[in-house]
Amino acid sequence: MSDAAFDADQWASELEAHREEKDQFFRDHKQSPVAPENRDQFDGLQYFPPDPAYRINATATVHDDPDTVSLETTAGPEVEYERSLTLSFEVRDDEFTLAAYRQGDGPYFVPFRDKTTGQQSFQYGRYMEFETDHAVEDGDVLTLDFNLAFNPFCAYSDAFTCPLPPRENWLDVVITAGEKWE
Repeated sequence: MSDAAFDADQWASELEAHREEKDQFFRDHKQSPVAPENRDQFDGLQYFPPDPAYRINATATVHDDPDTVSLETTAGPEVEYERSLTLSFEVRDDEFTLAAYRQGDGPYFVPFRDKTTGQQSFQYGRYMEFETDHAVEDGDVLTLDFNLAFNPFCAYSDAFTCPLPPRENWLDVVITAGEKWE
C-alpha cells in the first residue's frame, strides 16, 4: 500500500471513477442505504475536493497478540474487532496515531473522527478500509488515503447500525478529504 511512484493525474482519475461508481451504487443497487422511494432524487454524495496532501504515509506497528475491542454502535449491541495495527503518521507537522481493526481475515477497518465531525462530515465519524497484498510487518509504511474516507450506511438510513469510532481514533485535526455530510 506504499507509494514508490505516485502519479497524481492517474490517482485523481481513479478517485473520481471510484466516486462515480459509489454514487451509482447508491442510486441503483437494491442494497443501497438510500430508500427506494428517494433514489430518483439522489444526486450523488458530497465530497471534499481531491487532495493528494491527504494521502499520508503511515508507519505500522503490528499487534502480534491483538486485543479484542468492543466498539459501541449507533443502535444495538456492541461489535467486536481485534486491534491489529497502530498507524503513526503526520498531518501538517503534527504526529497522530490511528488503530486499525480487523474481524478475522477481513480488510483493515479504521473508524475515525476529526475536527470536521458533526460539522462538515457525519456526526458519528467516518471510516476507511484497506487491504494489503502481504502480511504487514512492524515498520512497514502504508499509504492512508483520507480521500477515500466514507460515511457509514447509518448516515443515510436508520435501518443500519454502525460501529462508532473509539476515543483512541479521535483526531485533533481537520481532515478535509473524503465524503462530506450535507
